[in-house]
Amino acid sequence: MALDDTWFTEIHGKDGSAFSLKLKEKLHEERTPFQHIEIYDTEAFGKLMVIDGCYMVSSRDNFLYHEMMTHPALFTHPDPKKVLIIGGGDCGTLREVLKHRDVERAWQVDIDEAVTRLSETYFPELCDSNGDIRARLLFEDGIKWVQEAEEASIDIIIVDSTDPVGPAEGLFTEAFYRDCQHALQTDGILVQQSESPLYHLELLKRMRKAMRNAGFREIQTLYYPQPCYPSGWWSATMANKETTGLDGFRENDVRNKIFKTRYYNADIHKAALAQPEFCKEAGLV
Repeated sequence: MALDDTWFTEIHGKDGSAFSLKLKEKLHEERTPFQHIEIYDTEAFGKLMVIDGCYMVSSRDNFLYHEMMTHPALFTHPDPKKVLIIGGGDCGTLREVLKHRDVERAWQVDIDEAVTRLSETYFPELCDSNGDIRARLLFEDGIKWVQEAEEASIDIIIVDSTDPVGPAEGLFTEAFYRDCQHALQTDGILVQQSESPLYHLELLKRMRKAMRNAGFREIQTLYYPQPCYPSGWWSATMANKETTGLDGFRENDVRNKIFKTRYYNADIHKAALAQPEFCKEAGLV
């Protein structure tokens, strides 16, 4: 909520906390058929996109999220060729996926075209790969798209969604995970943003249970900082279909990668796999 013209504050009432950014000006505001979108210019975090009152992406810290949503899964898979992104309308995840030259096709399926068009205007650095011949930008219901996907046609599914309310609520269900199972190849990997382990531990537990019930064999949650999200600490959860183990990764390929990252590297990958004690006690193993 914008408390005045100087600061934007996202209040997490249930957790008794809030995060504020000092503003320069509001750049854009609109209500689409799906959500309320605001764009601000901030003093310390660059451009900021807010959806339904919640921080979605900032110029300063988005690389943490986008790199950790993509590279651990792509370097864990033995040979990812076809990647599906559900959500991801700001296009930062698509950009990171297409840094991998062996990827042949990447579909980005987001229900709200306005998010992408506003990102092209206010976050052009995230949209560098929108014109890549391997990219397909589709503006439709991602849940329906997965339901209708050909069996065993995708190597990696990345669920880059908003919080599990509104249009994104159906992306956190056993039924959706079963559809992902059907669409993935035998060595396929699903990776989904899984909120804050500190604030949303019960959600993480429910997600993992639903993934297991849907038939995923191994599940691994990775942890990383994300300053503008609730608690400042975030996670992504990977699940494999059958053959690809999640504890190992192509470490030599990471160390010799031909593209730049700002956060992700081989040591970060190893560190992100470490489970905090309270997460172990909660059964996240």
